[in-house]
Amino acid sequence: MPKCPKCTKEVYFAERVTSLGKDWHRPCLKCEKCNKTLSAGSHAEHEGKPYCNNPCYAALFGPKGFGRGGAESHEYK
Repeated sequence: MPKCPKCTKEVYFAERVTSLGKDWHRPCLKCEKCNKTLSAGSHAEHEGKPYCNNPCYAALFGPKGFGRGGAESHEYK
């Protein structure tokens, strides 16, 4: 029986959601940042953890700075 990567309990066939190459319980497949419940295939992944595409993944790992891409997006430090 496969184990859920979030809660580490067994995932039975009737409650299984497959995403990121693993089997999850539906309520366990949540965004790591905002905790929103995700559906399989409609989210992004970073280091094996699920994130909702917008706004969490884009805000955390997308382009930074004013304009989000383009000449004005350089970030000065």
